[in-house]
Amino acid sequence: MRTKVILSAVLAGIMLAGCGSDNNASIANDSNTTVGDNNTTVVSYLDKIASTGAALPYSVLDATFDNPEKPGEKLEVRNGGYGSSAAAHPTNINQFYSMTDRGANIDFGKDGKIFVTPAFTPRIGLFEIQSDGTVKKVKDILFKDTADNNISGLPNSAAFGGTGEIAYDNNGNILDPDDFGLDPEGLAALKDGTFWVSDEYGPHIVHFDANGKEIERINAFANDTRSKCKLPAEFAKRRPNRGMEGIAITPDQKTLVGIMQSTMDNPKAVRKSDITRIVSVDLDTCKSKQYLYKQEKTQNANSAIVALSNDTFIIIERDGKLFKGGSEGAADPLAQKNVYQIKLSTGTELEGVTLTNGMEQNATVGLTINGQTLEQIVFDTTKGWNALLSSGIKPVEKILVVDMVKAVGYPHDKMEGLIVFNNSTLGVLNDDDFAVVSIDDVLQQKYINEANTTIDGNILYVIKDLNLTAN
Repeated sequence: MRTKVILSAVLAGIMLAGCGSDNNASIANDSNTTVGDNNTTVVSYLDKIASTGAALPYSVLDATFDNPEKPGEKLEVRNGGYGSSAAAHPTNINQFYSMTDRGANIDFGKDGKIFVTPAFTPRIGLFEIQSDGTVKKVKDILFKDTADNNISGLPNSAAFGGTGEIAYDNNGNILDPDDFGLDPEGLAALKDGTFWVSDEYGPHIVHFDANGKEIERINAFANDTRSKCKLPAEFAKRRPNRGMEGIAITPDQKTLVGIMQSTMDNPKAVRKSDITRIVSVDLDTCKSKQYLYKQEKTQNANSAIVALSNDTFIIIERDGKLFKGGSEGAADPLAQKNVYQIKLSTGTELEGVTLTNGMEQNATVGLTINGQTLEQIVFDTTKGWNALLSSGIKPVEKILVVDMVKAVGYPHDKMEGLIVFNNSTLGVLNDDDFAVVSIDDVLQQKYINEANTTIDGNILYVIKDLNLTAN
């Protein structure tokens, strides 16, 4: 029997504009009703969701591949795939947005990926909770470029964020880059009906109108004239496929706040660490601020961020383990799928820090101390986080909000969608990877139980009786 392996976490991230007014509180109060469009009263059906969650509907994209686990059967590539990020609808308590990533793909060679359905267009789905506790899809919003053409999930060229990744079709033919191609992972739904989306390869942050057409973007690449603002240059050193996993909009709708999934390649040798970065961008002035976030263990994934106020946020931090075990690996009782609350003001703002003790703001790699990047210092076992603290640099503080393994026995590997329905209720969604997985560079059905009978799917979990106020 072949060796089962645990898939590395790819995140996915996530975020939301709140349901409140343009003050310092973004979330709706703890109510069973909201005032929806046309001033109609919307009665909440959140209590109808079972403790085991509610499945999102899916369609089949492809059923032509053999299923290696079950000879004679075909596997299904599903759409599905909506759990990369999620966001509450600004006015309807029963509706939420959920987003796909770039599409089903498997590793191929050293730097390549086979795109199983290369014509797939990344998209946002609008979903609605029904009175019987089921979930239906209302519509899809496909992402489009500035000329209103559907984009793909294919890699960008080198000048616009490409990482050297080579895309292939199912026959091994090389596919052309797509400079508008995205691997969407973070979602912020604004009150004006538009969306900001972060991707983890660019890292790009793209503004789409209500119909999915690109309006503008933000990234770290000087040659990209599409960018309204520029991220600090060090963000170009993101680790491929582990870039900006989550994006949030503050309640006043003026500032984007993004979180990186993993330690950046600053340089590449230090990537297996627990130091990650949060960046904010003022949409009026383009001014950036930066903060550090310390993960619970090395190579965890920060998958989503949501604003509770202009200073307080909740985030997903997770590993890539399966709690119950399935086609990707044996059961692991130490699987971590947590939601934390943070306050940016508890951490050191890196762009405005007073330069002392050998500090320098380097134009390429960001703040350095005695010639070393912050990532290098933390990775060095003789220095670590204490060396940063001695220089007056500390990460943001965090408080556990919910442990999803303890709360619901969370059975999925990728916890990436986070929704604040009101100030006591969260929604959590998993990324099901279009119901397929790459194991030893072979496309296989993604099962989440040892018997290989349960195919992974997008499940909405609702967690109640929380305190999500921005203290």
